[in-house]
Amino acid sequence: ALSALAPAPSAKVRVFEDAAAVGAEVSRIVDEAARKAIAERGAFFIGVPGGSVLKMLVRGDVPDWSAKTTLAWVNHKCVDVDDAALSTRAKASFLDEWPGCTVLDVSGGADADAEARAYEARLRSLEGLRRTDDGLPQFDLMLVGVGDDGHVGSLYPNRDEVLETERWVLPVAMKQPPSITLSLPVMASADAVVIAACGVSDKYPQGKSDAMHRAVQAPRESLQSFPAAGLRHVATYCFDKAAASKLTLD
Repeated sequence: ALSALAPAPSAKVRVFEDAAAVGAEVSRIVDEAARKAIAERGAFFIGVPGGSVLKMLVRGDVPDWSAKTTLAWVNHKCVDVDDAALSTRAKASFLDEWPGCTVLDVSGGADADAEARAYEARLRSLEGLRRTDDGLPQFDLMLVGVGDDGHVGSLYPNRDEVLETERWVLPVAMKQPPSITLSLPVMASADAVVIAACGVSDKYPQGKSDAMHRAVQAPRESLQSFPAAGLRHVATYCFDKAAASKLTLD
């Protein structure tokens, strides 16, 4: 059995009033990370997931760092990038505000194995993307969303992909169409890993509170039971009050 993961430090959890405040904080973190990376190294490398984070990145103005930015998707379905219903790229309206940003897009092919190999090859050939001592890519910032079942990227519970340590990009054929995803070690190797969660609905009046408790603090969680828990040792969490409501914070 996989060993249980230690809880994340309370100091790494930031709680904000509402979804708008969480979005503003994520936008601020991106802006700060971009400026720091470009000042130090002349380029900014960011990983971006699908889902609610996409809307948080809409600023309403044009940042002065976008032309020196390279964006990789944390995960992406193996579909045409213009597919309005399924493509994260098509839903990423913030890119309209990031002129000159280099986006590593999927090719649009349906073969997830080939897509994953091609995406990894492109990451490996990127000039300026640092490597860790373990030879993994070291992004400046990795934004990550967490599903109610604990998935991060396309790393789902009780599957082998979450245990992969060698490959950078993995094919996942759990759903149709399949997808590609960064591996957990690649997500965790960024200078900063930020998990944001917010928002309530009639169906979920307490938002993602149960999932965030499992992601951050619940005992007896493993990589397989709740993949997001595998980022506890590196993540900073930005939650609204609803998402944080089941956490015990010092």
